[in-house]
Amino acid sequence: MKKVFVFALLALGILALVACATPATPAPAPTQATAAQPTTAPAQATTAPAQATTAPAGEPVTLTIESWRNDDLKIWQDQIIPAFEKSHPGIKVVFQPTAPTEYNAALNTKLEGGTAGDLITCRPFDNSLTLYQKGFLAKLNDLKGMSDFSDVAKSAWITDDGKDAFCVPMASVIHGFIYNQDAFDKVGVKVPTTEAEFNQVLDAFKKDGTYTPLVMGTADQWEAATMGFQNIGPNFWKGEEGRNALIKGTEKFTDPPYVDTWAELAKWKDYLPAGYEAIKYPDAQSYFALGKGAIYPAGSWDITTFNDQAKFKFGAFKPPVENAGDQCYISDHTDIALGMNSKSKNPDAAKAFLEWVATPEFANIYSNALPGFFTLQNTKVDLKDPVAQEFVSWREQCKSTIRNSYQILSRGDPNLENELWRLSAAVVNGTITPEEAGKEAQAGLDKWYKPQ
Repeated sequence: MKKVFVFALLALGILALVACATPATPAPAPTQATAAQPTTAPAQATTAPAQATTAPAGEPVTLTIESWRNDDLKIWQDQIIPAFEKSHPGIKVVFQPTAPTEYNAALNTKLEGGTAGDLITCRPFDNSLTLYQKGFLAKLNDLKGMSDFSDVAKSAWITDDGKDAFCVPMASVIHGFIYNQDAFDKVGVKVPTTEAEFNQVLDAFKKDGTYTPLVMGTADQWEAATMGFQNIGPNFWKGEEGRNALIKGTEKFTDPPYVDTWAELAKWKDYLPAGYEAIKYPDAQSYFALGKGAIYPAGSWDITTFNDQAKFKFGAFKPPVENAGDQCYISDHTDIALGMNSKSKNPDAAKAFLEWVATPEFANIYSNALPGFFTLQNTKVDLKDPVAQEFVSWREQCKSTIRNSYQILSRGDPNLENELWRLSAAVVNGTITPEEAGKEAQAGLDKWYKPQ
Protein backbone atom coordinates (compact mmCIF):
# COMPACT_ATOMS: atom_id res chain seq x y z
CA MET A 1 0.00 0.00 0.00
CA LYS A 2 2.84 2.34 0.90
CA LYS A 3 4.37 1.79 -2.57
CA VAL A 4 1.04 2.50 -4.23
CA PHE A 5 0.66 5.64 -2.14
CA VAL A 6 4.17 6.83 -3.10
CA PHE A 7 3.54 6.16 -6.80
CA ALA A 8 0.27 8.06 -6.53
CA LEU A 9 2.04 11.05 -5.03
CA LEU A 10 4.66 10.93 -7.78
CA ALA A 11 1.99 10.77 -10.45
CA LEU A 12 0.19 13.77 -8.96
CA GLY A 13 3.47 15.67 -8.87
CA ILE A 14 4.16 14.94 -12.53
CA LEU A 15 0.65 16.06 -13.51
CA ALA A 16 1.14 19.29 -11.57
CA LEU A 17 4.41 19.97 -13.37
CA VAL A 18 2.78 19.33 -16.76
CA ALA A 19 -0.08 21.66 -15.87
CA CYS A 20 2.36 24.43 -14.94
CA ALA A 21 4.21 23.99 -18.23
CA THR A 22 1.05 24.21 -20.36
CA PRO A 23 1.03 27.55 -22.22
CA ALA A 24 -1.78 30.05 -21.83
CA THR A 25 -4.55 30.04 -24.41
CA PRO A 26 -3.11 31.70 -27.51
CA ALA A 27 -4.46 35.05 -28.66
CA PRO A 28 -6.93 34.84 -31.53
CA ALA A 29 -5.34 35.15 -34.97
CA PRO A 30 -5.72 38.62 -36.46
CA THR A 31 -7.98 39.20 -39.42
CA GLN A 32 -6.22 38.61 -42.71
CA ALA A 33 -5.48 41.75 -44.68
CA THR A 34 -6.89 42.03 -48.16
CA ALA A 35 -3.75 43.58 -49.59
CA ALA A 36 -0.81 43.58 -47.21
CA GLN A 37 2.11 45.41 -48.73
CA PRO A 38 5.81 44.65 -48.23
CA THR A 39 7.88 47.54 -46.95
CA THR A 40 11.36 48.89 -46.92
CA ALA A 41 13.51 48.03 -43.94
CA PRO A 42 13.04 50.33 -40.94
CA ALA A 43 15.76 52.75 -39.96
CA GLN A 44 17.61 52.32 -36.70
CA ALA A 45 16.17 54.37 -33.85
CA THR A 46 18.05 57.58 -33.17
CA THR A 47 17.75 56.97 -29.44
CA ALA A 48 18.16 53.83 -27.40
CA PRO A 49 15.06 51.61 -27.26
CA ALA A 50 12.98 51.65 -24.11
CA GLN A 51 14.25 49.47 -21.29
CA ALA A 52 12.63 46.06 -21.10
CA THR A 53 9.65 45.89 -18.81
CA THR A 54 7.23 43.24 -17.72
CA ALA A 55 3.46 43.36 -17.91
CA PRO A 56 2.06 45.93 -15.50
CA ALA A 57 0.36 43.28 -13.38
CA GLY A 58 1.27 39.63 -12.84
CA GLU A 59 -0.02 37.48 -15.68
CA PRO A 60 0.93 38.23 -19.31
CA VAL A 61 -1.75 40.22 -21.12
CA THR A 62 -2.81 40.53 -24.74
CA LEU A 63 -3.71 43.90 -26.25
CA THR A 64 -5.84 44.20 -29.38
CA ILE A 65 -5.53 47.15 -31.76
CA GLU A 66 -8.54 48.25 -33.83
CA SER A 67 -7.58 49.87 -37.14
CA TRP A 68 -8.80 50.64 -40.65
CA ARG A 69 -5.30 50.15 -42.11
CA ASN A 70 -5.71 46.56 -43.27
CA ASP A 71 -2.90 47.11 -45.80
CA ASP A 72 -0.52 47.44 -42.86
CA LEU A 73 -1.15 44.06 -41.20
CA LYS A 74 2.15 42.52 -42.28
CA ILE A 75 4.13 45.58 -41.18
CA TRP A 76 2.60 45.51 -37.72
CA GLN A 77 3.13 41.76 -37.40
CA ASP A 78 6.69 41.69 -38.73
CA GLN A 79 8.19 44.98 -37.55
CA ILE A 80 6.21 47.16 -35.17
CA ILE A 81 4.79 44.61 -32.73
CA PRO A 82 8.03 42.56 -32.40
CA ALA A 83 9.93 45.75 -31.53
CA PHE A 84 7.47 46.58 -28.76
CA GLU A 85 7.26 43.02 -27.39
CA LYS A 86 11.05 42.81 -27.25
CA SER A 87 11.15 45.59 -24.65
CA HIS A 88 7.83 44.62 -23.02
CA PRO A 89 7.96 40.81 -22.74
CA GLY A 90 4.90 40.63 -20.50
CA ILE A 91 2.59 42.16 -23.13
CA LYS A 92 1.41 40.58 -26.38
CA VAL A 93 -0.19 42.66 -29.11
CA VAL A 94 -2.64 41.69 -31.86
CA PHE A 95 -3.32 44.05 -34.78
CA GLN A 96 -6.96 43.56 -35.83
CA PRO A 97 -7.85 45.71 -38.87
CA THR A 98 -11.21 46.26 -40.53
CA ALA A 99 -11.74 47.36 -44.15
CA PRO A 100 -11.41 51.18 -44.31
CA THR A 101 -14.95 51.80 -45.55
CA GLU A 102 -16.41 49.59 -42.81
CA TYR A 103 -14.24 50.77 -39.92
CA ASN A 104 -16.34 53.57 -38.44
CA ALA A 105 -19.56 51.55 -38.33
CA ALA A 106 -17.84 48.37 -37.12
CA LEU A 107 -15.92 50.22 -34.41
CA ASN A 108 -19.01 52.00 -33.12
CA THR A 109 -20.86 48.69 -32.90
CA LYS A 110 -17.99 47.09 -30.96
CA LEU A 111 -17.63 50.04 -28.60
CA GLU A 112 -21.35 50.15 -27.88
CA GLY A 113 -21.40 46.39 -27.36
CA GLY A 114 -18.32 46.36 -25.14
CA THR A 115 -16.32 44.13 -27.51
CA ALA A 116 -13.83 46.66 -28.95
CA GLY A 117 -10.09 46.20 -28.58
CA ASP A 118 -7.89 47.91 -26.01
CA LEU A 119 -6.35 50.37 -28.46
CA ILE A 120 -8.31 52.37 -31.02
CA THR A 121 -6.76 53.80 -34.18
CA CYS A 122 -8.10 57.36 -34.37
CA ARG A 123 -9.17 59.21 -37.47
CA PRO A 124 -8.60 62.97 -37.23
CA PHE A 125 -10.89 65.59 -35.74
CA ASP A 126 -14.65 65.16 -35.46
CA ASN A 127 -14.96 61.40 -35.76
CA SER A 128 -12.61 60.72 -32.86
CA LEU A 129 -13.83 63.74 -30.89
CA THR A 130 -17.32 62.24 -30.96
CA LEU A 131 -15.98 58.95 -29.61
CA TYR A 132 -14.31 60.84 -26.76
CA GLN A 133 -17.43 62.83 -26.00
CA LYS A 134 -19.41 59.59 -25.81
CA GLY A 135 -16.93 58.26 -23.25
CA PHE A 136 -15.37 55.60 -25.49
CA LEU A 137 -11.83 57.05 -25.52
CA ALA A 138 -9.74 57.68 -22.40
CA LYS A 139 -8.19 61.06 -21.57
CA LEU A 140 -4.41 61.03 -22.21
CA ASN A 141 -3.31 64.44 -20.89
CA ASP A 142 -0.81 62.97 -18.45
CA LEU A 143 0.53 60.22 -20.71
CA LYS A 144 4.32 60.18 -20.83
CA GLY A 145 5.55 61.50 -24.18
CA MET A 146 2.58 63.71 -25.07
CA SER A 147 4.77 66.77 -24.49
CA ASP A 148 6.90 65.65 -27.46
CA PHE A 149 4.14 66.65 -29.90
CA SER A 150 3.40 70.20 -30.99
CA ASP A 151 0.00 71.82 -30.51
CA VAL A 152 -0.55 71.51 -34.27
CA ALA A 153 0.18 67.77 -34.15
CA LYS A 154 -2.24 67.28 -31.27
CA SER A 155 -4.95 69.54 -32.72
CA ALA A 156 -6.67 66.71 -34.58
CA TRP A 157 -7.19 64.72 -31.37
CA ILE A 158 -7.99 67.29 -28.71
CA THR A 159 -11.17 68.95 -27.49
CA ASP A 160 -12.20 72.29 -29.00
CA ASP A 161 -11.11 74.13 -25.87
CA GLY A 162 -7.66 72.49 -26.07
CA LYS A 163 -7.91 70.96 -22.60
CA ASP A 164 -8.20 67.22 -23.18
CA ALA A 165 -6.07 65.08 -25.52
CA PHE A 166 -7.42 61.61 -26.27
CA CYS A 167 -5.18 60.04 -28.93
CA VAL A 168 -1.38 59.88 -29.44
CA PRO A 169 -0.54 61.41 -32.86
CA MET A 170 1.18 58.90 -35.15
CA ALA A 171 1.52 60.37 -38.63
CA SER A 172 0.43 62.82 -41.28
CA VAL A 173 0.12 62.28 -45.02
CA ILE A 174 0.99 64.73 -47.78
CA HIS A 175 -0.79 65.26 -51.09
CA GLY A 176 0.86 65.74 -54.45
CA PHE A 177 1.44 63.89 -57.72
CA ILE A 178 3.41 60.72 -58.41
CA TYR A 179 4.81 60.44 -61.92
CA ASN A 180 6.24 57.74 -64.16
CA GLN A 181 9.87 58.77 -64.75
CA ASP A 182 10.23 56.42 -67.72
CA ALA A 183 7.18 57.98 -69.37
CA PHE A 184 8.48 61.50 -68.78
CA ASP A 185 11.85 60.56 -70.30
CA LYS A 186 10.27 58.88 -73.34
CA VAL A 187 7.95 61.78 -74.16
CA GLY A 188 10.60 64.36 -73.29
CA VAL A 189 8.75 66.43 -70.71
CA LYS A 190 9.91 67.92 -67.43
CA VAL A 191 8.27 67.99 -64.03
CA PRO A 192 5.79 70.90 -64.04
CA THR A 193 5.88 73.64 -61.41
CA THR A 194 3.05 75.90 -62.63
CA GLU A 195 -0.53 75.19 -63.68
CA ALA A 196 0.27 76.12 -67.28
CA GLU A 197 3.22 73.71 -67.36
CA PHE A 198 1.06 71.00 -65.78
CA ASN A 199 -1.54 71.33 -68.54
CA GLN A 200 1.17 71.42 -71.20
CA VAL A 201 2.59 68.13 -69.89
CA LEU A 202 -0.88 66.55 -69.98
CA ASP A 203 -1.33 67.74 -73.58
CA ALA A 204 2.06 66.30 -74.56
CA PHE A 205 1.13 62.87 -73.22
CA LYS A 206 -2.29 62.99 -74.85
CA LYS A 207 -0.71 63.87 -78.21
CA ASP A 208 1.92 61.12 -77.88
CA GLY A 209 -0.73 58.52 -77.08
CA THR A 210 1.55 55.97 -75.41
CA TYR A 211 0.45 56.75 -71.86
CA THR A 212 -2.79 57.90 -70.27
CA PRO A 213 -1.88 61.41 -69.09
CA LEU A 214 -3.67 61.32 -65.73
CA VAL A 215 -4.75 58.22 -63.79
CA MET A 216 -7.76 58.51 -61.48
CA GLY A 217 -11.30 57.18 -61.32
CA THR A 218 -14.45 58.70 -59.88
CA ALA A 219 -16.43 55.56 -59.03
CA ASP A 220 -15.55 55.76 -55.33
CA GLN A 221 -15.98 59.57 -55.34
CA TRP A 222 -13.58 60.26 -52.46
CA GLU A 223 -10.54 60.27 -54.75
CA ALA A 224 -11.89 63.25 -56.70
CA ALA A 225 -12.13 65.21 -53.45
CA THR A 226 -9.09 63.91 -51.58
CA MET A 227 -6.57 63.59 -54.42
CA GLY A 228 -8.19 66.26 -56.54
CA PHE A 229 -9.94 69.12 -54.75
CA GLN A 230 -7.95 68.92 -51.48
CA ASN A 231 -4.70 68.33 -53.38
CA ILE A 232 -4.63 71.36 -55.67
CA GLY A 233 -7.02 73.55 -53.65
CA PRO A 234 -4.66 74.90 -50.94
CA ASN A 235 -2.77 76.88 -53.59
CA PHE A 236 -6.08 78.58 -54.47
CA TRP A 237 -7.43 79.30 -50.97
CA LYS A 238 -3.99 79.88 -49.41
CA GLY A 239 -3.95 76.97 -47.02
CA GLU A 240 -4.78 77.74 -43.42
CA GLU A 241 -5.88 81.27 -44.29
CA GLY A 242 -8.73 79.95 -46.42
CA ARG A 243 -9.54 77.00 -44.20
CA ASN A 244 -9.98 79.20 -41.15
CA ALA A 245 -11.95 81.73 -43.19
CA LEU A 246 -14.54 79.04 -43.95
CA ILE A 247 -14.85 78.26 -40.25
CA LYS A 248 -15.23 81.97 -39.41
CA GLY A 249 -17.69 82.48 -42.26
CA THR A 250 -15.63 85.20 -43.92
CA GLU A 251 -15.27 83.01 -47.01
CA LYS A 252 -17.78 80.73 -48.69
CA PHE A 253 -17.56 77.88 -51.18
CA THR A 254 -19.15 80.18 -53.74
CA ASP A 255 -16.08 82.44 -53.61
CA PRO A 256 -13.44 82.35 -56.40
CA PRO A 257 -10.77 80.26 -54.60
CA TYR A 258 -13.13 77.27 -54.33
CA VAL A 259 -14.93 77.66 -57.64
CA ASP A 260 -11.56 78.11 -59.38
CA THR A 261 -10.29 74.91 -57.75
CA TRP A 262 -13.23 72.97 -59.17
CA ALA A 263 -12.72 74.69 -62.54
CA GLU A 264 -9.13 73.43 -62.65
CA LEU A 265 -10.32 69.99 -61.56
CA ALA A 266 -12.91 69.94 -64.36
CA LYS A 267 -10.05 70.09 -66.90
CA TRP A 268 -8.85 66.66 -65.77
CA LYS A 269 -11.77 64.96 -67.51
CA ASP A 270 -10.07 65.05 -70.92
CA TYR A 271 -6.91 63.33 -69.68
CA LEU A 272 -8.28 60.44 -67.61
CA PRO A 273 -8.52 56.78 -68.74
CA ALA A 274 -11.44 55.75 -70.90
CA GLY A 275 -14.38 54.81 -68.69
CA TYR A 276 -12.86 56.55 -65.66
CA GLU A 277 -16.35 57.00 -64.20
CA ALA A 278 -16.39 53.27 -63.43
CA ILE A 279 -12.78 53.02 -62.20
CA LYS A 280 -12.39 52.41 -58.47
CA TYR A 281 -9.41 53.37 -56.34
CA PRO A 282 -7.63 49.95 -56.37
CA ASP A 283 -8.15 49.77 -60.15
CA ALA A 284 -6.51 53.18 -60.62
CA GLN A 285 -3.55 52.06 -58.48
CA SER A 286 -3.13 48.91 -60.59
CA TYR A 287 -3.48 50.85 -63.85
CA PHE A 288 -0.68 53.23 -62.91
CA ALA A 289 1.49 50.47 -61.42
CA LEU A 290 1.33 48.59 -64.73
CA GLY A 291 3.02 51.56 -66.43
CA LYS A 292 -0.01 52.64 -68.44
CA GLY A 293 -0.20 56.15 -67.04
CA ALA A 294 2.06 59.18 -66.74
CA ILE A 295 0.77 61.06 -63.67
CA TYR A 296 -1.15 59.83 -60.65
CA PRO A 297 -2.86 62.34 -58.27
CA ALA A 298 -1.69 60.92 -55.00
CA GLY A 299 -1.54 60.81 -51.29
CA SER A 300 1.89 59.93 -49.93
CA TRP A 301 0.36 56.70 -48.59
CA ASP A 302 0.43 55.38 -52.18
CA ILE A 303 4.23 55.13 -52.11
CA THR A 304 4.24 51.69 -50.48
CA THR A 305 1.83 50.28 -53.06
CA PHE A 306 3.93 51.48 -55.99
CA ASN A 307 7.19 50.38 -54.37
CA ASP A 308 5.73 46.90 -54.41
CA GLN A 309 3.92 46.87 -57.75
CA ALA A 310 5.57 49.31 -60.17
CA LYS A 311 8.43 48.04 -62.33
CA PHE A 312 9.48 51.53 -63.39
CA LYS A 313 11.18 54.43 -61.64
CA PHE A 314 8.75 56.95 -60.22
CA GLY A 315 9.03 60.29 -58.49
CA ALA A 316 6.78 62.97 -57.03
CA PHE A 317 6.06 66.65 -57.55
CA LYS A 318 4.06 69.09 -55.46
CA PRO A 319 0.82 70.74 -56.63
CA PRO A 320 1.71 73.36 -59.25
CA VAL A 321 1.24 77.04 -58.41
CA GLU A 322 -0.40 79.60 -60.70
CA ASN A 323 2.77 81.56 -61.44
CA ALA A 324 6.44 80.74 -61.01
CA GLY A 325 7.69 81.97 -57.66
CA ASP A 326 4.26 82.02 -55.99
CA GLN A 327 4.04 80.85 -52.37
CA CYS A 328 3.12 77.18 -52.43
CA TYR A 329 0.76 75.37 -50.06
CA ILE A 330 0.47 71.64 -49.41
CA SER A 331 -2.08 69.46 -47.70
CA ASP A 332 0.01 67.96 -44.88
CA HIS A 333 -2.89 66.24 -43.22
CA THR A 334 -2.83 64.98 -39.64
CA ASP A 335 -4.13 61.55 -40.49
CA ILE A 336 -3.70 58.84 -37.90
CA ALA A 337 -3.33 58.47 -34.13
CA LEU A 338 -3.85 55.85 -31.43
CA GLY A 339 -6.11 56.07 -28.40
CA MET A 340 -7.17 53.84 -25.52
CA ASN A 341 -10.57 52.23 -25.13
CA SER A 342 -11.86 53.69 -21.86
CA LYS A 343 -13.32 50.26 -21.06
CA SER A 344 -10.08 48.35 -21.70
CA LYS A 345 -9.54 45.49 -19.26
CA ASN A 346 -5.78 46.09 -19.56
CA PRO A 347 -5.38 49.86 -19.04
CA ASP A 348 -1.83 49.71 -17.66
CA ALA A 349 -0.59 47.64 -20.57
CA ALA A 350 -2.47 49.84 -23.04
CA LYS A 351 -0.84 52.94 -21.55
CA ALA A 352 2.57 51.24 -21.79
CA PHE A 353 1.99 50.70 -25.50
CA LEU A 354 0.84 54.30 -26.04
CA GLU A 355 3.90 55.61 -24.21
CA TRP A 356 6.05 53.55 -26.57
CA VAL A 357 4.17 54.98 -29.58
CA ALA A 358 5.27 58.42 -28.33
CA THR A 359 8.98 57.49 -28.50
CA PRO A 360 11.55 58.18 -31.27
CA GLU A 361 11.99 54.39 -31.57
CA PHE A 362 8.42 54.02 -32.80
CA ALA A 363 8.69 57.13 -35.00
CA ASN A 364 11.70 55.68 -36.84
CA ILE A 365 10.19 52.23 -37.30
CA TYR A 366 6.78 53.49 -38.40
CA SER A 367 7.99 56.23 -40.76
CA ASN A 368 10.33 53.86 -42.60
CA ALA A 369 8.10 50.78 -42.52
CA LEU A 370 5.32 52.87 -44.07
CA PRO A 371 6.95 55.36 -46.46
CA GLY A 372 4.56 58.27 -46.89
CA PHE A 373 3.32 58.30 -43.30
CA PHE A 374 5.35 61.04 -41.64
CA THR A 375 5.83 61.18 -37.89
CA LEU A 376 4.22 64.04 -35.97
CA GLN A 377 6.76 63.82 -33.15
CA ASN A 378 9.26 66.58 -32.44
CA THR A 379 12.08 64.31 -33.55
CA LYS A 380 14.13 63.97 -36.71
CA VAL A 381 13.65 60.76 -38.67
CA ASP A 382 16.12 59.64 -41.34
CA LEU A 383 13.81 58.52 -44.15
CA LYS A 384 15.29 55.84 -46.39
CA ASP A 385 12.71 56.03 -49.19
CA PRO A 386 13.64 58.72 -51.77
CA VAL A 387 10.05 59.45 -52.83
CA ALA A 388 8.94 59.78 -49.22
CA GLN A 389 11.87 62.14 -48.68
CA GLU A 390 10.74 64.17 -51.71
CA PHE A 391 7.22 64.54 -50.28
CA VAL A 392 8.40 65.59 -46.83
CA SER A 393 10.94 68.07 -48.29
CA TRP A 394 8.02 70.23 -49.43
CA ARG A 395 7.46 71.22 -45.81
CA GLU A 396 10.60 73.37 -46.12
CA GLN A 397 9.34 75.06 -49.30
CA CYS A 398 5.59 75.38 -48.78
CA LYS A 399 3.10 76.28 -46.06
CA SER A 400 1.22 73.31 -44.66
CA THR A 401 -2.51 72.99 -44.14
CA ILE A 402 -5.06 70.21 -43.61
CA ARG A 403 -8.20 69.23 -45.53
CA ASN A 404 -10.70 72.03 -45.07
CA SER A 405 -13.67 69.76 -44.36
CA TYR A 406 -12.20 67.91 -41.39
CA GLN A 407 -12.29 70.33 -38.48
CA ILE A 408 -15.75 71.42 -37.28
CA LEU A 409 -17.34 71.72 -40.74
CA SER A 410 -18.43 68.08 -41.06
CA ARG A 411 -20.34 67.79 -37.79
CA GLY A 412 -23.78 68.40 -39.25
CA ASP A 413 -26.14 67.11 -41.91
CA PRO A 414 -25.33 67.13 -44.75
CA ASN A 415 -21.80 66.10 -43.87
CA LEU A 416 -19.41 68.44 -45.70
CA GLU A 417 -16.73 65.79 -46.27
CA ASN A 418 -19.23 63.51 -48.00
CA GLU A 419 -20.64 66.44 -49.94
CA LEU A 420 -17.19 67.32 -51.28
CA TRP A 421 -16.76 63.71 -52.42
CA ARG A 422 -20.03 63.83 -54.35
CA LEU A 423 -19.57 67.29 -55.79
CA SER A 424 -15.92 66.88 -56.82
CA ALA A 425 -16.70 63.60 -58.62
CA ALA A 426 -19.65 65.26 -60.36
CA VAL A 427 -17.45 68.16 -61.51
CA VAL A 428 -14.88 65.75 -62.98
CA ASN A 429 -17.67 63.74 -64.60
CA GLY A 430 -19.06 66.93 -66.11
CA THR A 431 -22.54 66.51 -64.64
CA ILE A 432 -22.38 69.80 -62.70
CA THR A 433 -20.41 73.01 -63.18
CA PRO A 434 -17.82 74.37 -60.75
CA GLU A 435 -20.24 77.19 -59.89
CA GLU A 436 -23.02 74.70 -59.12
CA ALA A 437 -20.64 72.71 -56.92
CA GLY A 438 -19.85 75.82 -54.91
CA LYS A 439 -23.53 76.70 -54.46
CA GLU A 440 -24.45 73.18 -53.35
CA ALA A 441 -21.56 72.89 -50.92
CA GLN A 442 -22.38 76.22 -49.31
CA ALA A 443 -26.13 75.58 -49.23
CA GLY A 444 -25.54 72.29 -47.42
CA LEU A 445 -23.28 74.00 -44.89
CA ASP A 446 -25.74 76.85 -44.34
CA LYS A 447 -28.45 74.38 -43.34
CA TRP A 448 -26.77 73.64 -40.02
CA TYR A 449 -23.54 75.60 -39.51
CA LYS A 450 -23.25 78.98 -37.84
CA PRO A 451 -19.77 80.54 -38.34
CA GLN A 452 -17.60 80.71 -35.24
